Amino acid sequence: MFDKLDFITDKYNEMALKASDPAVIANQKEWQKCVKEMGEMEPIVKKYEEYKAAKQSLAEAKEIVENESDEELRDLAKMEISEAEESIDSLTDELKILLLPKDPNDERNVILEVRAGTGGEEAALFGGDLLRMYTRYAERHRWKTELMDVNDTGIGGIKEATVMIKGKGAYSRLKYESGVHRVQRVPETESSGRIHTSAATIAVLPEVDDVEVDLDPNDVRVDVYRASGNGGQCVNTTDSAVRLTHEPTGLVVTCQDEKSQIKNKEKAFKVLRSRLYDLMLQKQQSEISAERKSQIGSGDRSERIRTYNFPQGRCTDHRIGMTLYKLDSILDGDIDEIIDGLITSDQAEKMKAF
Repeated sequence: MFDKLDFITDKYNEMALKASDPAVIANQKEWQKCVKEMGEMEPIVKKYEEYKAAKQSLAEAKEIVENESDEELRDLAKMEISEAEESIDSLTDELKILLLPKDPNDERNVILEVRAGTGGEEAALFGGDLLRMYTRYAERHRWKTELMDVNDTGIGGIKEATVMIKGKGAYSRLKYESGVHRVQRVPETESSGRIHTSAATIAVLPEVDDVEVDLDPNDVRVDVYRASGNGGQCVNTTDSAVRLTHEPTGLVVTCQDEKSQIKNKEKAFKVLRSRLYDLMLQKQQSEISAERKSQIGSGDRSERIRTYNFPQGRCTDHRIGMTLYKLDSILDGDIDEIIDGLITSDQAEKMKAF
């Protein structure tokens, strides 16, 4: 581990010299690349400097204990030894986490899809709750949201919806949300007060560039139709909605939020590329059985990952066994505590392998 840290430190210092070279500064593209690489290495280098400083403090304190005759100074040095050892243990764990392989998609924007599952109208209402939860979560992080497609029930429910979430590190946090979300509550239409169980599925896809997915336009059937709405000005009077069908995989993408057919088509292709990229990732992951054993961040849509229980006001994430009794706050987008727990658990699993 320390050989790797020394190598990264040397590389960082080398890049710092390069970034200050007038010839490199004159070439904006090369300079930006250099600065970006330094930015990725800087947290590791800084933490390693802290580690080396703590090791130095430990060595100096031990020397005082061994060679100093003044008892008061020896006692102070013994306290420093204890503090330095604790600091070294903590910094070692932090360095291990920083050295863990990074998910190349972590800094990407997100295409988040909500689909109502079992439970009929109640499942669609829950789908609407989840869409609002993620929209509010994005607002809390000052990320931009853009509703790309929605198939609503007209009474607040959502059968399907696709939203783009743009922001630094959006995928690094939201990727843990893929899977089946279950709700337990008494529907407003239930006169006997019986609790119903419904479900909705969340898919979190990283936004990908055109060059990353081999998409042959000849494999895609493009259909246009009139957008649906709630009546009045909401109903489009032209065939601006777009439906893409990727014939080799059967994937279907629709987009109707723009009045322009060209813009809808562009957005739909963006979603299609992300879905194809997601299929490619899932295929790769399924070939690595050890990685698939970790349920956290696996993106398995068939797995029940969380239960929202309204009568008890609780939310339970089944992957890490975390239960919080603040359901209203969670549905208002306050899900950082759960996501932080998932990230910590994921890192712990990776550190075992490390």
